[in-house]
Amino acid sequence: MNTLVWHVHGSWLTTFVQGPYTFLVPVTPDRGPDGLGRARTWQWPPTVRELSPAELREADIDLMVLQRPHELELAREWTGRRPGIDVPAVYVEHNSPHETAVDTRHPLAGRSDIPVVHVTHFNRLMWDNGRAPTTVIEHGIIDPGQLWTGEERRAAVVVNEPVRRGRTTGTDLLPYFARTVPLDVFGMRTEGLAEHLGLPPELCRCRDLPQSALHPRMARCRLYVHPVRWTSLGLSLLEAMYLGMPVVALDTTEVRQAVPEGAGVVSNRLDVLQDAVREFLADPVHARLTGEAARAAAQARYGERRFRDDWERLIKEVTR
Repeated sequence: MNTLVWHVHGSWLTTFVQGPYTFLVPVTPDRGPDGLGRARTWQWPPTVRELSPAELREADIDLMVLQRPHELELAREWTGRRPGIDVPAVYVEHNSPHETAVDTRHPLAGRSDIPVVHVTHFNRLMWDNGRAPTTVIEHGIIDPGQLWTGEERRAAVVVNEPVRRGRTTGTDLLPYFARTVPLDVFGMRTEGLAEHLGLPPELCRCRDLPQSALHPRMARCRLYVHPVRWTSLGLSLLEAMYLGMPVVALDTTEVRQAVPEGAGVVSNRLDVLQDAVREFLADPVHARLTGEAARAAAQARYGERRFRDDWERLIKEVTR
């Protein structure tokens, strides 16, 4: 089976392309947002093939996996076939609604021929899906191993574009946490963050690392802080749990479901979160035991095999 899918969210797609199909990933000369091609910082199998728009027009395509509203027209333009009409299609909604949780209508709400696949139950509840058929396939994580050492009395934070995204990702909360623990902030376009926040560089070290280097570096930190106010369930949070890191997170969107009691501290009270940070810094044994519970919880709910099985069932249903 040939599956057309754009390279949009590298971490999610890395697990998705482990499935038993051939994956056709669009590539353009500039490798822009619509033509990134194969990943350069993740390990993808040889079943992921780069095809130009011209090659896509001649390619056999059995399924289209869409992830952004404009891909509906882009797929028709580049392949000459209409998603959901000429070729079976599904739409993966990675995000929580950006406007209101009451009145935001999903881009596919007026169609019944393309199922919308939400990555969390919270997202499906909050979007107005209209008459679109919906399902939930929760994240799956490729196990990086229990790498946590906690040897550095620092907190890891993973966020892309923290300056631009601001309050959405809780960037404004980082100085509050930095009063208690120095931060290592990882992600794309983090340069200038310390200066933006008025923090000395030693309290807010920033770097963008490939995943193979990111996980061992995160695991040296005593704990993981997840200050995100409003976004879908962050894969970085689940990856930190897989690493065996104790986590401290805001109680927003799906976080409470992902971090059960004993696997970390989840609250919307900043004083509670700050106290948790202090406890993990002061007691490495407590941090280790909490991280082990976090890893067990993530393995039980967000395993790669369960993710692939869920997708296998949906793909068979959509393409039969």
